[in-house]
Amino acid sequence: MKAQLILICFLLIGGLGFAQEKAPTQKASPPDSSKVTTTDGVTIEIKYSSPALKGRQIGIDVAQVGQRWRTGANETTTISFDKNVTINGENLMAGKYGLHTIPGENQTVIIFNKTWKQWGTKYDEKDDALRFIVDNETRTTSQERFKITADKSGKIQIIWGTYGLSMMVKAAK
Repeated sequence: MKAQLILICFLLIGGLGFAQEKAPTQKASPPDSSKVTTTDGVTIEIKYSSPALKGRQIGIDVAQVGQRWRTGANETTTISFDKNVTINGENLMAGKYGLHTIPGENQTVIIFNKTWKQWGTKYDEKDDALRFIVDNETRTTSQERFKITADKSGKIQIIWGTYGLSMMVKAAK
């Protein structure tokens, strides 16, 4: 009888261990997003995965200079506009796009690609809807985790480490 009680206790204690909730594991590059409706009525929605620097150097270890980069991690970063827009003065039709970049020493090529539902390392230049160049910005504080934001003025900023760039979105006339 005593042996049976001990066995029952062990089974109950073991069962409680399995019933406990495990803490969720943090993804190396968790999903993030930014969504805003600008003062001129354009809804901008951006979805991306946010890698951390973890001691790596931008332009050398990640987002290599002169090479197309998926501008985030994992799946292709997507950006959508509910109206026709101009971005830094260049026309782009309403829709959803894959966002890619080609970082340079002083300037970066911004690419809006018509194919957006794919893994971030896949890319075909023939599907580019728009390409333009922006000046790189140097920030005084370092951002460990990659970040893309959009604000009501239509300014989109990409920030990582001390590297940054921005572009302006306006409703097309």
